[in-house]
Amino acid sequence: MPPGSSRWPEPMREQLSGSLKPAGVLVPIIERDADLSVLLTQRSAELKHHAGQVSFPGGRMEEHDASVEATALRETEEEVGISSRHVCVVGYLPTMPTITGYAVTPVVGLISASAELDIDHSEVEYAFEVPLRFLLDPGNDIRTEWETHDRRVPMVEFHWEGERIWGATAFMIMSLRKILINQ
Repeated sequence: MPPGSSRWPEPMREQLSGSLKPAGVLVPIIERDADLSVLLTQRSAELKHHAGQVSFPGGRMEEHDASVEATALRETEEEVGISSRHVCVVGYLPTMPTITGYAVTPVVGLISASAELDIDHSEVEYAFEVPLRFLLDPGNDIRTEWETHDRRVPMVEFHWEGERIWGATAFMIMSLRKILINQ
């Protein structure tokens, strides 16, 4: 369970302690003009889960996927058109449970600057980039609360050029920050 989850409402903790389906997302980091940026997507409003939210490309593991890394790479190619030949996997962030019943493993990958996007609009409205330095700066954290099960749960979100990055995606960014800053 994520740190601080002991303060979460009991129904939420129970939901997360059940059998979770494996999923993988790619945390795509791209070099742009001697700077690094993180690629994010705005999910289609038509999707069953997390519709209209900002997320990393990815999804649930399918039977033919050899690993969650394979899942993250397959889903990234399906959603935004970045082939695995343009991705250099450099590590993993801790797997996290989601309230929709998934155990999501973030796979961190460096993306070739020559990679071109080809958005599948049935899954993704659009993609955008946020400078990594912006996400690593604690001064850009927006501390807020999310109300669920009649309780307020503390969380962090980021706002970049009109985009709201929150929930599991923001939590994964905080995990990435912790690893990058502590090393």
